[in-house]
Amino acid sequence: MHSTRRILCQGLNRNLRQFSCTSKNNFKVAVAGASGGIGQPLSLLLKQCPMVSELRLYDIVNTPGVAADLSHIETPAKVEGYEGNDCMEEAFKGCDIIVVPAGVPRKPGMTRDDLFATNAGIVRDIATAAAKAAPKAHFCIISNPVNSTVPIASEVYKACGVYDPCRIFGVSTLDIVRANTFVAELKGLNPMEVCIPVIGGHAGITIIPLISQAKPKVDFDEATLAKLIPRIQDAGTEVVKAKAGAGSATLSMAYAGARFAISLMRAMKGEKDVVECAYVASDCVKGLDYFSTPLVLGKNGIEQNLGLGKLTAGEQKLVDAAIPELKKSIQKGVDFVNK
Repeated sequence: MHSTRRILCQGLNRNLRQFSCTSKNNFKVAVAGASGGIGQPLSLLLKQCPMVSELRLYDIVNTPGVAADLSHIETPAKVEGYEGNDCMEEAFKGCDIIVVPAGVPRKPGMTRDDLFATNAGIVRDIATAAAKAAPKAHFCIISNPVNSTVPIASEVYKACGVYDPCRIFGVSTLDIVRANTFVAELKGLNPMEVCIPVIGGHAGITIIPLISQAKPKVDFDEATLAKLIPRIQDAGTEVVKAKAGAGSATLSMAYAGARFAISLMRAMKGEKDVVECAYVASDCVKGLDYFSTPLVLGKNGIEQNLGLGKLTAGEQKLVDAAIPELKKSIQKGVDFVNK
């Protein structure tokens, strides 16, 4: 995970040119929702990645302009813009990774679940096009509510007869990024050297930071944990309130999405022991079909699910509290497609 962060931080540095640009290392990556608040900075970060040979930008408006703008940046990745529903399959065809930040953002007073009515249909349509045009691509969902949109995509892929649970991811990386940052602030550490697994889901109480499994090891008293954990869980709302109607977490989410995509590419080109947390099809928790845990990534997506690890009594209580919420969100996504 630290290697991914170093690559991101070198983004504008000439040192990027030391990376190999052989065909083995080059990947075609699509961003669905590339003109939006997350999509534009996400595309900027991916344009800087030396492992990206071709960047396909899709959205319903403004994509040619975004593509033209990014194409002037002095990195090897070729940029193409695709605008409108009729171009969706063409945008995805032949891609190795499809990252999906498409949808409407949260506004003050809204929960991620409030976005369901709009974003569910958007994810369904994008997943349908991806399943037809690039069934082997890794499908990485940022669009909220992730706890429901991942089941939606899975049901679409099942209906298309191309479902592979190892290739569909709910990108919950922002929860890890926030946990690393907040813990580092409290302990006076370099956040790039902190690693906090975050399991569960990607909304409210389903976000479960495993402080006991932090690297390096950190200790907090109960009073501090009682403030730290809710802050990690509600950090998205913190940003929504601070932006006062001007949007939700876009820049930090773009960073997190790029980090996850870059980790996938590192694993796909053969690097070993690439680990990221993500919300995926899982049997780690009884009664739930989806759950976020640390995953070893490989050429074909999920190579190994590392599970929950050893939990403290307090962390187990957080898991128990999250189960009913996750079960409801998962069923909502399944029902949306099947009914």
